[in-house]
Amino acid sequence: MALRIAVLASGSGSNLASILRGIEDGKLDGQVVLVLSNKPAAYALERAKAAGIATWARAHKEFASREEFDLALVRAIQDAGADTVVLAGYMRILTPAFVRAFPGRILNIHPAILPSFPGAHGGKDALDYGVRLTGATVHFVDEIMDNGPVIMQAAVPVRCDDTLETLMPRIQAMEHRIYPQALQWLAEDRLRVEGRQVRLLPPASGTPAASASCGENEHGPWMVSPALEKF
Repeated sequence: MALRIAVLASGSGSNLASILRGIEDGKLDGQVVLVLSNKPAAYALERAKAAGIATWARAHKEFASREEFDLALVRAIQDAGADTVVLAGYMRILTPAFVRAFPGRILNIHPAILPSFPGAHGGKDALDYGVRLTGATVHFVDEIMDNGPVIMQAAVPVRCDDTLETLMPRIQAMEHRIYPQALQWLAEDRLRVEGRQVRLLPPASGTPAASASCGENEHGPWMVSPALEKF
């Protein structure tokens, strides 16, 4: 079933761009119907406008409370007819009222391998800690920050001379592949949440479901689990 996607973003919207590319290339069965931001100057809104996508932007400080702002988001998303909410660099914690409005239909991507290094600075925190592997996580969103069941993860190496400026492009390169892949599995109705586990069902063709994959790309070695199928 084609997804009708609302994207929440606070920054440049590079993951929004990767989702739009997946749709344009025929790899992701969906349509972005609305892009929303708490920052009216966010570049993600410009990406949306350039693609002919409706936008909604209000500074959260204009609202009396966090919940009042989130309820305005909910109304805008529902009015747009979206059935799936994608957080793409959205730098605000969602209230329970928002999460309950779209049960099981909110996804987030985090620049670290959860449950390690949750929060707003996952990439920096991992680098500062001195880990040798970090990466990205796509997960369902629940009422606790960076806590929902994990859909898929990608690992990238941390090199001894890495800075945040050299590490983050490798993480983001994998984000731009695993996020549209996870959304495609959602569109294919292949994700089943069982407690904290997300089970990936086999494709309709009956071929085995993805497991894990390792390989090389232009950014270096990577590992993804479950394996990428289209991206």
